Amino acid sequence: MRCKLKLQTALLCLGAWCLLNPISLHAQTNFEKNLQTKIESMCAAAGTAWPELPAASQQVYPNDALQSVMSPTGWGGSGTYVFGSIGGIYPEVYKQNKGDLITSAGVCTGSSEKAVNVAVSINMTDVHRLRDFSENFFISRMLGHGSSITVAALQMFANAQQSDAPGSTFYIAFSHAVQTLLSKTSGCSKLSYSIGIGTGRFLYKSPKDIEAGHGKYGTAVFGNISYEILQHVNLNAEWSGMNLGFSLGWRPFVKSPLSIGAGVTNLTRFSADKPSAILSIGYPLSIKR
Repeated sequence: MRCKLKLQTALLCLGAWCLLNPISLHAQTNFEKNLQTKIESMCAAAGTAWPELPAASQQVYPNDALQSVMSPTGWGGSGTYVFGSIGGIYPEVYKQNKGDLITSAGVCTGSSEKAVNVAVSINMTDVHRLRDFSENFFISRMLGHGSSITVAALQMFANAQQSDAPGSTFYIAFSHAVQTLLSKTSGCSKLSYSIGIGTGRFLYKSPKDIEAGHGKYGTAVFGNISYEILQHVNLNAEWSGMNLGFSLGWRPFVKSPLSIGAGVTNLTRFSADKPSAILSIGYPLSIKR
């Protein structure tokens, strides 16, 4: 594993709202994390906000803006989508005035309400050299009453000589949309939250963090809470397992699945040497609903 710590610049989202995330060892870790987070977040949003609900259903779902940018959620998709994204972070931790990019592409299929939704994506974390590929896998299931769970594996099969990540990451996440706080968007909730536990990027800090005296381990536990401050705009507070961040999720066009996420991370001294800004953009393309 290489400690180049590039700055993770982007977590993009996609999937019928599949959004993604993170980049450098610490930076990439955050970026890849953001990438993965987005993928599942977006898939979740896509599957829950867009499909028409049965008339008799009393259940409400997450709203149609991003629920998180730097941490995963337990939401899963509904339908078959291909997706692609690109994102970035600036500045890269432990480096001056540098940023980095990440791209991802994949597909999700299946209904998390009727059975399970499965998402698979490929990351390219060294965009400038067109290298450093890895794979993400997600399986999601709705539990009823506005709750969902996702089990995932991130950055699998990465090249150990090129990758900045602390090995493969496995996690499980639970999400819930509060049923009593209704959004202006029909069938959706204003308030949702997620909590999960994982290995890899959620547990192990980068060599640079260790050298800086931040210790070897993160919390392994991550979580986020999202509140709709305006219709189609969410304010999110996130703990990535390594640090605290705040973000905004925005769906700028009501009739388009385009999703935008922007935030700031590394706000505590638990890891990294300075805060970093993150921007992500994602767009899914429906193949079959």
